[in-house]
Amino acid sequence: MKLINKPSQLRSLLSLFCSILLLLELAFVAAEDPYRFFDWTITYGDIYPLGVKQQGILINGQFPGPEIYSVTNDNLIINVHNNLTEPFLLSWNGVQQRRNSYQDGVYGTTCPIPPGKNFTYTLQVKDQIGSFFYFPSLAFHKAAGGFGAIKILSRPRIPVPFPDPAGDFSLLIGDWYQINHKKLQSVLDFGHRLPFPQAVLINGRPSGTTFTVEQGKTYRLRISNVGLQNTLNFRIQGHDMKLVEVEGTHTIQTTYSSLDVHVGQSYSVLITVDQAPKDYYIVVSTRFTNKILTSTAILHYSNSQQSVFGPIPSGPTTQIDWSIKQARSIRTNLTASGPRPNPQGSYHYGLINISRTITLVSSTAQVNKKQRYAVNSVSFTPADTPLKLADYFNIGGIFQVGSIPDSPSGRPMYLDTSVMGADFRAFVEVVFQNHENIIQSWHIDGYSFWVVG
Repeated sequence: MKLINKPSQLRSLLSLFCSILLLLELAFVAAEDPYRFFDWTITYGDIYPLGVKQQGILINGQFPGPEIYSVTNDNLIINVHNNLTEPFLLSWNGVQQRRNSYQDGVYGTTCPIPPGKNFTYTLQVKDQIGSFFYFPSLAFHKAAGGFGAIKILSRPRIPVPFPDPAGDFSLLIGDWYQINHKKLQSVLDFGHRLPFPQAVLINGRPSGTTFTVEQGKTYRLRISNVGLQNTLNFRIQGHDMKLVEVEGTHTIQTTYSSLDVHVGQSYSVLITVDQAPKDYYIVVSTRFTNKILTSTAILHYSNSQQSVFGPIPSGPTTQIDWSIKQARSIRTNLTASGPRPNPQGSYHYGLINISRTITLVSSTAQVNKKQRYAVNSVSFTPADTPLKLADYFNIGGIFQVGSIPDSPSGRPMYLDTSVMGADFRAFVEVVFQNHENIIQSWHIDGYSFWVVG
């Protein structure tokens, strides 16, 4: 063994050791994905979307709530303070909860945030890109606000199948009620269906929202239907839209004059503002309804020489086949990169081994004189203990796996804490059936999926 007995040698060795430690620390920091921190306070406040005062749910005083801007693999730390008088939860529509469904913010997986308390959501948008939104998931709070946009941009080194746009706008569209959300909930509790809404909003307003653009440039619009029940048609006067992304998947770039956006859906389109320098209508209207509600915003050219004028461009109304044909025209871009550099089509979908088929049929009926909705005859009733806690701590008597069947049972509607089991990493085929006379939107929380038929 050779000992170091010279101060100069010892100083050199210590310097080298410190340098190695610093390099290791820098390498660790560089390897860790970035963090973005948010601190939100949830309150009731006065809002005037229809020109009269009503109670709304605000996030940091905003209606709609603040936008979440992020990049693939970012860690999102969102501290939510509930200053309402009742429990509150936020759900992150489209964000894939990779083995952390307890952060998902729906009753059954996450404990509600009690009044006067806070909860910190820890999410990672791992291997995700695209356009999404968040919303409150309890007690009909969504009918009072509390929703906002989520943008997940691609990492700089990942190619995107279109040039960088000159601007990137989020448009939250949805049906809206002037009726207080608690009264809307009581409507269902007394055995009635929801009434027809009073309006359609674009970013919290029925009209007057303006988006300023420069002539000759191309812009990205992220359109999300944050409403309660109505499909909406979206169109822009004198401008076609090129669909480029649907909820985190790049699409074959098809051009549309208008788009049906169903409840919960998010579409991303490119528009090139190459028309005469004036203002143009952005139009949103209800679909599949006898009475048509319409809302407008303004696409304002920066060198505009004329305000909007003339009739508001009309769109489709009750034609269901029109909407189905459009949905069938949307295709995945198999050669484009997704959140990673490999193409979205690099996985051989045709070789997937389907191990199970689940058929889900929706229905509606009254149970105990309350309006209820069911899947395979089971209408979900929440347990006192969140299901993830009961599962984690092995608490018996809270729920039973298999309490909802894989296919329709033919039984009359009944109440249960319905839980369907699945095998980790299994590929499951799900068939949806709708025997009702209304359009249905299904939300598979925390999952993406392939539409095959």
